[in-house]
Amino acid sequence: MRRSRLVAFVGSLFLAAGTALTGAATAQASSLAPTGGYAALGDSYSSGVGAGSYISSSGDCKRSTKAYPYLWAAAHSPSTFDFTACSGARTGDVLSGQLGPLSSATGLVSISVGGNDAGFADVMTTCVTQSDSACVSRINTARAYVDSTLPGKLDSVYSAIRSKAPNAHVVVLGYPRFYKLSTTCLGLSEAKRKAINDASDHLNTAIAKRAANHGFTFGDVRPAFTGHEICSGDSWLHSVNWLNIGESYHPKAPGQSGGYLPVLNAND
Repeated sequence: MRRSRLVAFVGSLFLAAGTALTGAATAQASSLAPTGGYAALGDSYSSGVGAGSYISSSGDCKRSTKAYPYLWAAAHSPSTFDFTACSGARTGDVLSGQLGPLSSATGLVSISVGGNDAGFADVMTTCVTQSDSACVSRINTARAYVDSTLPGKLDSVYSAIRSKAPNAHVVVLGYPRFYKLSTTCLGLSEAKRKAINDASDHLNTAIAKRAANHGFTFGDVRPAFTGHEICSGDSWLHSVNWLNIGESYHPKAPGQSGGYLPVLNAND
């Protein structure tokens, strides 16, 4: 835990004993909020699309009271809470419209971004509506973008965050794997499901590397979602929702509270 609300003396005692803390004690320590404000940036995985209970004033950004940033802020009562994550956001949108609240008083920043830059929606549309070969081809195009172009875009976002919030601990949240493999499941073929999962891994690897290069913490949500993928029988993710297509392949409320929130808690 980088910033504690404990007074300095007591904090130093806990710091000295920190190396001995494991298990429940570590989990308890990670639940303490950092000093300063909290800013939640990013795309639909941070705004809470798919979780319902949208804040009416957020409009098309679809910020949810069941999204992990809102849940974290409700539990920790940071000095300020700025929830600027927005459905559909790309790196350029974060730069142009989400960084305003950041300052030297910001203690914690969380962000998920990069999936829309890589063409997430088009990849999923192609894989749902076209052949295995078309799906794999579109994924390969996305993977090439992740290798060649996305790192520079992430660098721009991360550098801007550090510049505007020099004292903040920054947690970069990744994306889950979408499908449980080697199981009977209606819908996409095994080949498509594996290609989609592999693409998610590829994207997470790229994001984690850029985050580390900026001294940020990468929050890997894949372990938390294991056993709760689509086709698992207890999915925390929406599959194709033809009645509300925008929620497709986004976390449900349990995916926010049981998947993303614990990862932020463990890394805040």
